[in-house]
Amino acid sequence: MRRDEADFAVVGGGLVGTAVAWGLARLGRRVLVLDEGDVAHRASRGNFALVWVQSKGMGMPRYATWTRLSSDSWAGFAAELARETGVDVRFERPGGFSLALGEAELEKRVAQIRRLHNQPEMVVDNGFEVVDRARLDAMLPGLGPEVAGGVYCPFDGHANSLKLLRALNEGLRIAGATCLSSCTVDAIAPVAGGFRIDHRGGVAMAGRVVLAAGIGNARLAPMVGLRAEVRPQRGQVLVTERLQPFLRHPVVTVRQTDEGSVMLGDSQEEAGLDETVGTPVIATIAERATRMFPLLGRANVVRSWAALRVMTKDGFPIYERSAAHPGAFLVTCHSGVTLAAAHALHLAPMLDAGALPADFAPFGARRFDVPATA
Repeated sequence: MRRDEADFAVVGGGLVGTAVAWGLARLGRRVLVLDEGDVAHRASRGNFALVWVQSKGMGMPRYATWTRLSSDSWAGFAAELARETGVDVRFERPGGFSLALGEAELEKRVAQIRRLHNQPEMVVDNGFEVVDRARLDAMLPGLGPEVAGGVYCPFDGHANSLKLLRALNEGLRIAGATCLSSCTVDAIAPVAGGFRIDHRGGVAMAGRVVLAAGIGNARLAPMVGLRAEVRPQRGQVLVTERLQPFLRHPVVTVRQTDEGSVMLGDSQEEAGLDETVGTPVIATIAERATRMFPLLGRANVVRSWAALRVMTKDGFPIYERSAAHPGAFLVTCHSGVTLAAAHALHLAPMLDAGALPADFAPFGARRFDVPATA
């Protein structure tokens, strides 16, 4: 039977888990990553790859600050990965747009952004601007006639998420971390000096454990005195053939990748664990995209897929240390690309220090105990 020992065992090999694991490894810790493999329900290989700021934090201003910190850290994060691994994750932050088809959509979008920024505890200014059609034409050539305007945020960007996952795994290899794939965790038990983790393939012993298994955290968290009230939410994406560069700025539902293809998305569907691609949904995605950028109507779609986000009741992350077993931590969120820099460069040192700061209290699962008021 295989037996591994580590300072930290990170359960989950998606973007959240690998970012945290790489962050711990760069601090010199012995890290073991237990990855369920491609059978896991997750979005790490199926996401839209935005590093997005403008819409984050309605109902939790602390999340807006955390997201902005990650965006501001992304350039250094990408540069460090490139130096260490030779992998360019193609991060760019040219600023991003949310486009509106018609004046009614524009008014609704502007009202939402203003409510977000007018929250009493909103301390970060994300510099959003309402952009009229005349200015949009100069920034986004080729718009369709129905586009009335948009909202621009200078801190929005995007990356290549597959290259990011590759770079993080290569960084873990270089750091000497142990990464086990096709490794389903069956049980986690607190023992003297840390935790025993039984998995299909052996046993691992670790001083501390980080649960970053996405939807799987719902099953694993109670084993160490935590709870993860998460559910899957399906999103669908289309990818076109490679086109000549025409879209420098990412749009929240349309972006041109570094390789020239155009990604179209996304949807938010309550479909359980069903990852089926549905024609009505992808038809709606394509229809809206071609109304925004008519040239896409002449492009061939070469691929489509569905993936499952990890969603909490309110859509915000859970970061929590177990009160019963203080060496156990829960890390779960649906913005694995956006928050990758924060997880690697800021959260990992907190976990290494053994505690989360007081201002992380809003991210705790205890927020779900507060009864809703009328």
